[in-house]
Amino acid sequence: MSRNLLLRLSFVLLLVSCDSTGDFEGRARQVAAQWQGSADDRAWRTGFVPLGVLNPYGWITGRLPSWANRSAHNKAWRLAVTPPSQAPSPAPVRWPDGTVSHVPLVSAAAAYAEVSGSSHLIEDPCPAKGCRQLVFTDVTLGSVPMETSRGTIQAPAWRFTAEGLDQPFFRVAVDPSVVTPRPTGADPARIMAFDLVRGRDLLVRYGFGMCETVEKVLVHETDRVVVVGVESSPTGGDGACPLALKTATATVTLARPLGDRLVLDAGGGLPVVRGMKR
Repeated sequence: MSRNLLLRLSFVLLLVSCDSTGDFEGRARQVAAQWQGSADDRAWRTGFVPLGVLNPYGWITGRLPSWANRSAHNKAWRLAVTPPSQAPSPAPVRWPDGTVSHVPLVSAAAAYAEVSGSSHLIEDPCPAKGCRQLVFTDVTLGSVPMETSRGTIQAPAWRFTAEGLDQPFFRVAVDPSVVTPRPTGADPARIMAFDLVRGRDLLVRYGFGMCETVEKVLVHETDRVVVVGVESSPTGGDGACPLALKTATATVTLARPLGDRLVLDAGGGLPVVRGMKR
């Protein structure tokens, strides 16, 4: 974690540590009102919002020869096949709730052009020891798993077959025009992840400072969102507090089942992603 982020977090923690339960309620109502019905809310629920980079590329899975990653990092590759320059018809994307969207795609030629530019990595250029040229002999349209705001999907992807390797190199084929970037906040999130453990119980992971004692995890509920925050107090003497972040978990019980409501972080005002292993 960068020093700047830690400094920002320390400032946020200092402010939050002075909050009372009443202050949390005011902040939570503000967060809920700003999010509900906003453009970010609509995109998160019904749009195409990747949780990672917008157009990832790389190897699918499994083990590779030691030279393959180095060659890819140095972009030491060439095409032994001519990729289609025309974009195919929109492809169906099935969301976890069963709905289907048809998204426009970029052509294989455009996808290859995006990943085959010059390398900006500080490495010896190929040919170097342990590095050799990757030769792509075929390109087909397939899919790769992608984490989105609406759950894990199979995203359309161009798969480039490399000579001598048993797995393809991929580039997500979704046209960036239909992709909405994940929203970012000015302040670091206090609530980092959550999971449903049973019934109305919500398990959350939260962050706090080295000189801070967390007293309780607070919840504010509406029909569309659940806002979660932390009430804390400063600890320790007058000495300097280490710029370090600790994490812990807590279970809170909702007034009713979560259902399709989003969980929002009271500090940053943004959605918390489900999955404690993230």
